[in-house]
Amino acid sequence: MAKSVIIVGAGLGGLATALRLAKKGYKVEIIEKNGNAGGRVNRLKKDGFTFDTGPSFFSMSYEFKEFAKDCNIQLPFKYFELDPLYTVNFRRSPKTYYLYKDISRLAEQFRDTEPDFEDKMRRYLRKSGRLFHDTVDVVIKSNYDSVLHYLLTLMKVNPVHLPVMFRNFWQQVSRYFKSEDAVQILSLVAFFLGRTPFDTSSVYTLLSYTEFMHDGYFNVEGGMYKIIEGIVDELKKENVKITYNTEIKDFSATDGRVESVVDQHNREWRADIIVINADAAVFRGQVFRRPEFSAERLDRKSWTMGPLTMYLGIRSKLHMVNHHNYYLGDNFREYADKVFRSPDSLQKPYYYVNVLSGQNPDCAPEGAESLFFVCPVPDLRFKSDWSDRDQVVDSIIDDFSVRIGKDIRPLIVSRTVYTPVDWQDQFNLHRGSGLGLAHDMLQIGAFRPKNYDELFKNVFYVGASTIPGTGLPMVIISSKLAFRRIEEYSAKI
Repeated sequence: MAKSVIIVGAGLGGLATALRLAKKGYKVEIIEKNGNAGGRVNRLKKDGFTFDTGPSFFSMSYEFKEFAKDCNIQLPFKYFELDPLYTVNFRRSPKTYYLYKDISRLAEQFRDTEPDFEDKMRRYLRKSGRLFHDTVDVVIKSNYDSVLHYLLTLMKVNPVHLPVMFRNFWQQVSRYFKSEDAVQILSLVAFFLGRTPFDTSSVYTLLSYTEFMHDGYFNVEGGMYKIIEGIVDELKKENVKITYNTEIKDFSATDGRVESVVDQHNREWRADIIVINADAAVFRGQVFRRPEFSAERLDRKSWTMGPLTMYLGIRSKLHMVNHHNYYLGDNFREYADKVFRSPDSLQKPYYYVNVLSGQNPDCAPEGAESLFFVCPVPDLRFKSDWSDRDQVVDSIIDDFSVRIGKDIRPLIVSRTVYTPVDWQDQFNLHRGSGLGLAHDMLQIGAFRPKNYDELFKNVFYVGASTIPGTGLPMVIISSKLAFRRIEEYSAKI
């Protein structure tokens, strides 16, 4: 008889794990708190506009191809490469940098600020590439049964990289480049991990290699939510049912196994195996009521920034704005030092703007644009009062208008804003931390919440706050690691 599986959460990790299991003959059912699948990879449709609400591009496309191959399907969405990867604009200058993958073309833009940029960049990327190839397959794509197992795995990594572990991202980039423009621009990728380059390990400079050399960045035709729709369609073919508007609040267990999870209506959901795609740390604390994962204990851990996101529909085209854009102020170090703790740092925020309709015209009415803004802000531990939300949002809109030379305020016909309060409430994210647990050296690998439960042998975890970490390709890898755990468990029962 096929073993039954309940998956709690229909985020990307839960959906990918469900498809892997269904293809192997498991009887799978998914329970989702919200009214649609996707988790943070979601979509907002409003006033004739379509917005990606979370990730707006992805990297490591080969992980998605491998996932499709594992499941014996055609990749259920179409994507295209981005080049330039993104643009960067500083408040102090009208110049816009275009981050081309062609290093010679990129270097031309730094002729005045970093004359030997091309040579430095190639040396920097060679080092980043060695970090990538010496760590990803060995460390990132492995399950760990103990801290000792993890440490023994780390010992397989070429010891030449050991000094890198004792530097932060900014320090590593500064070893190669001298100009503020170059160092700030190449350090931006640390923000993709939800932290600043001053508190992100230089190990993650390997991401620069994935940006420029190894694979690049990609956008999905029709918007990122097409990834979710495509996988959901594949699950329907496997008769996997998703029940929405159902939040798990409790459980029952016997003899070291969870017999059922219980929703807000006291309905019991029974299965041989339980997979948790909710936040791996938060679920342990809120549902399993583990003291070591209480809110107070979690507050002591390092978390990623809270996102302030806004979705604007405007009745004009913005041909001067690229698909992905970063707008930086004049106080990079000060902002990075304060962004986690000081609400006052919001006066001159750094922010990202995505013009989804630029590459996907169906996502806005004719002659209009759908704009997605993200500004990193303190999480709810440090800024719980968002009564000044509109004031902060207006300041960002005004700054953006100045940067592009066009006042967009009178052109706005649709406006939606999510603060960390909304992100916390909608997705059960601790204190509204957008990407979950940070990737500190003591919060990765075996030090991250495990993808198997400490007490219940039939409970497993998948998603950004377990291994290997945050980001769409990491979550796809997470689904493979969880699937392996489940297969090993199933073989024993």
